[in-house]
Amino acid sequence: MIDKVTASDASNSSEKPNVSPQSTSPGGSKVKFVTVTENNESQRIDNFLLLTLKGVPKSKIYRIIRKGEVRVNKGRVKPEYKLAVGDVVRVPPVSVREESATVKPSDKIASLLQQSVIFENSELLVINKPSGLAVHGGSGINLGVIEAFRAIRPEEKFLELVHRLDRDTSGCLLIAKKRPMLKYLHQCLREDTMKKIYHTVVVGKWPSHVREVNAPLQKNELKSGERVVTVTKEGKPSLTKFRLIERYKGYTLVEASPITGRTHQIRVHAAFAGYPILGDEKYGVDDLNKNMKKFGARRLMLHAAELTVKLPSERKATVFKAPYEASFDRVVDGLKALEK
Repeated sequence: MIDKVTASDASNSSEKPNVSPQSTSPGGSKVKFVTVTENNESQRIDNFLLLTLKGVPKSKIYRIIRKGEVRVNKGRVKPEYKLAVGDVVRVPPVSVREESATVKPSDKIASLLQQSVIFENSELLVINKPSGLAVHGGSGINLGVIEAFRAIRPEEKFLELVHRLDRDTSGCLLIAKKRPMLKYLHQCLREDTMKKIYHTVVVGKWPSHVREVNAPLQKNELKSGERVVTVTKEGKPSLTKFRLIERYKGYTLVEASPITGRTHQIRVHAAFAGYPILGDEKYGVDDLNKNMKKFGARRLMLHAAELTVKLPSERKATVFKAPYEASFDRVVDGLKALEK
């Protein structure tokens, strides 16, 4: 019988608008008209405008939609309206903050990302994301993986993240090179046909009989803007399956398979079960994190080791595997040495 840990024992991708030749860049003192192409088919009008009118606050975007200043095919629309190929979008004159110079990745980052590619074809790019690198810019981060790849490969007209990984998590990350592939993989995520396996080092002796944690998760935002996820009955249903891989002195290497895809899910579920992830500065144990730095644990010990999905062109599911990076290996080797 499989033992469970439950709560009763205690939580749009952005596509760059394709502006038709008849249009000029938005902003300024004149009304602009943008013709929608297949790259923006099915994209919400609010997300389309956020990218078209870069630098304009989100509140202002919604205001001009609500007031009817934005029109699609000469008619008013709501923020959730999804664009179709051939739609003509009227973009009103809006003052745009002057954008700073485009941030480009350093030669070191560019080389690291190029070497991180573990699979590529004409529609899909799969990388072994390094720990410490955000998947996209924002919240004080000027450059993420997706911005870096767009800069490294200017010939690619479409590069979009399929899913996300936390900044300090390493491993398998999918990037779509064609919109049909992006839509297909998003469907796989919605239908739970994309399987993810993570490896993580947790504090303590993980019991072999604990095979899953089923506890609802709720995302909260502190006054500082920091996101914190908690287990609460008001949260969204969340399930993670676990499998013991190897035990060390005071620590355990565990496999984690998230069945749902909540923010920080594996991290919060591991901590909720009583075995926080080593190096987790948000949900972990500070004293142990500091003490283990002597073994090279200067990162979150969470790695997206495998991702399985059936690609449209393949008859069978494809398994993408990302080997541990050096920083993860050093910690595991140091923990193994404790046994001697």
